[in-house]
Amino acid sequence: MVDRGINMIGIGIAVAALIVGLVALAEGGGAAAPAAVPAASTSAGSTQTGAPPAAEPTAMAHAAQPAQPVGAPNVVRDPSDVPAPINRTEPETVQVTLTIRELVSELADGTTYTFWTFDGTVPGPMLRVMEGDTVELTLVNPPESSMGHNIDLHAVNGPGGGASVTNVQPGESKTFTFKALNPGLYIYHCAFPPPWMHIAQGMYGGILVEPVGGLPLVDREFYVIQGEWYTTQPFGTQGHQEFDNAKANAELPEYYTFNGHVNALSKISPLEANVGESVRIYFGVGGPNIGSNFHVIGEIFDKVFTGAPETFIANEETWYVPPGSFAAFEFVIDVPGQYVLVDHALFRAGRGALGALIATGEHDLEIYSPQPEGMGAH
Repeated sequence: MVDRGINMIGIGIAVAALIVGLVALAEGGGAAAPAAVPAASTSAGSTQTGAPPAAEPTAMAHAAQPAQPVGAPNVVRDPSDVPAPINRTEPETVQVTLTIRELVSELADGTTYTFWTFDGTVPGPMLRVMEGDTVELTLVNPPESSMGHNIDLHAVNGPGGGASVTNVQPGESKTFTFKALNPGLYIYHCAFPPPWMHIAQGMYGGILVEPVGGLPLVDREFYVIQGEWYTTQPFGTQGHQEFDNAKANAELPEYYTFNGHVNALSKISPLEANVGESVRIYFGVGGPNIGSNFHVIGEIFDKVFTGAPETFIANEETWYVPPGSFAAFEFVIDVPGQYVLVDHALFRAGRGALGALIATGEHDLEIYSPQPEGMGAH
């Protein structure tokens, strides 16, 4: 098992050369590094240099509310929590139950937020079915909820993607069925009026419709969805934050996250793999407004596909995923180290769109030389 504390300090090595803009931004505001981007440090067996500080507010212009008691420490969906691959060839009826949960949790260290979620995490669970399957989906809205919700799955052929028949008030549940007709990757989200607000509170996830017989197997699969957050107070303000409708209408988020927390994929649940392994990242954007220019620093995607798997693009560096879309990124890890996940609109990394894949194994000097200090085999 990787020593995450040591490795997370080292993320800045890979970032430093490519996010100079973050350094300039931080220096211009006199800000210290937030938790999402570890500051330069040293540890036994490694020397880290050049880790950039990132953007924080220059001043707390408004008094924030105190942080509220949390219903869960965070709403982070573990990126390795991916359903098992499909290995059958005959359609089945697949039963899915999703339970809405409205709760206060951390958006960043010391900053709480009122989330609306599917099953208590952002994103909600990844769903995995096969082309031709009949999906029987039950949506549960507990009595303690404050309002109605529903679900719109982009994999559905039918009015509202399911939203028109799944409106559930607090204390209600509803079931609908649909046939998965088109293989590919699709977003689902709440579409209860106003739908953009429900999405902005964290109500989204991804569904994979595999072709008959399933996708080619890979060694590691991960599930990551980016979203943005429109908070009343500036980025980095400690205390409790609420949704700011004016900022949302202006499309000016304060935070970006992978999987529901500024530190979700850096400190809480970084991705982990081994040299030589094939990796497939299912990456989507819940939005509601802003897409992502997804990039893994130090890797080239062997395949990228967003609709049908056979329409993949080969040897891609950065791929735009619009809001309300879900895609797959495949690559093989050649040398060990920390691979940084970013939205390559890089100022967003300083507001939370930053994660890490930690790869362990033997270094190959023919592929990458010299070997970075402190990044040998583990």
